[in-house]
Amino acid sequence: MNKRKVRPATPGGVKELEKRLGYGFQNKNLLLQALTHRSYVFENEDRELRHNESLEFLGDAVLGFLVSARVFLRYPDLSEGELSKIKARLVRAENLAKLAEAIELGEFILMSRGEEKNGGRRKRTIIADAYEAVLGAVYLDGGTAVASECLSRQMTAFFEDMDIRELTSADYKSALQERLHDLGRSEPLYQVVDEIGPDHLKTFVIQVVADGEILAEASGGTKKEAQQAAARLALDNL
Repeated sequence: MNKRKVRPATPGGVKELEKRLGYGFQNKNLLLQALTHRSYVFENEDRELRHNESLEFLGDAVLGFLVSARVFLRYPDLSEGELSKIKARLVRAENLAKLAEAIELGEFILMSRGEEKNGGRRKRTIIADAYEAVLGAVYLDGGTAVASECLSRQMTAFFEDMDIRELTSADYKSALQERLHDLGRSEPLYQVVDEIGPDHLKTFVIQVVADGEILAEASGGTKKEAQQAAARLALDNL
């Protein structure tokens, strides 16, 4: 892929990003807005600029709809809960950041000098949000079918690499992590506090800790089983 750094404020920058997206905008201003970070607007208050947060809001909704539809069509026999788990995995910020990195989206974002100096072009939240904003812009400019095609070209690999059996099993660790995030707390840490029995028949005792607080303790025949059990108890306690 072309590693030359280009900026969206130039025709060359817009054209290069359109090439990577596989879509040419009729309204280039929509794409420019999708690539404009709030910090750039604050730094250029004398200019009439709009940042990308409203398009990010729209793109998040478009992304959720398109991914939900594709998940449903691909796995029509799964339950609502199982479909929700797959969708949640696909649309999480980590995966959106990977999609953004695949087209080097960070190199096209308009941001303040200070944000750029602080590594803004590589920050997961900034590039994931910009990706949603770009998808929202594609939807407004070309419609649902075009947005779906654009997303499908980039997301196919995620569908192929997913382990559906793992995703649709009870994942209390992920649920606990999400709950703690919603509560504004740190990520959970799992620590082995005891190992009981001979090697061929060992039982592991694990505590799950967040912000220095022991949330729960549980045991299991493997570390993974004990972690899941501890996470389940922690969820009950929160």
